[in-house]
Amino acid sequence: MNEKQFAELKDAVRMMARHVKGEPVPGMRVTVVPEHDVKAIREAAKVSQSDFARLIGINVRTLQNWEQGRSRPTGAARALLKIVASNPKSAIEALHA
Repeated sequence: MNEKQFAELKDAVRMMARHVKGEPVPGMRVTVVPEHDVKAIREAAKVSQSDFARLIGINVRTLQNWEQGRSRPTGAARALLKIVASNPKSAIEALHA
């Protein structure tokens, strides 16, 4: 590694440290994904906990944990919740089919 590469590496490490602290870094784009209020999504869809859990293929206890903030949905469940949140009526109709 030459001096120029070492200097670039040091700069990159400094920028990473700034990013970790939440400071702005030139050229860095941060996408914030909001956490969804699972209970609000379910209530907007006008579906009971047991029906909603069955429709999205999870255990009722899992849904209750999400709604009470003890755990958070991940992966496919999170994507499905985003779909339901965007259009509750259509999404529930599609899940019933």
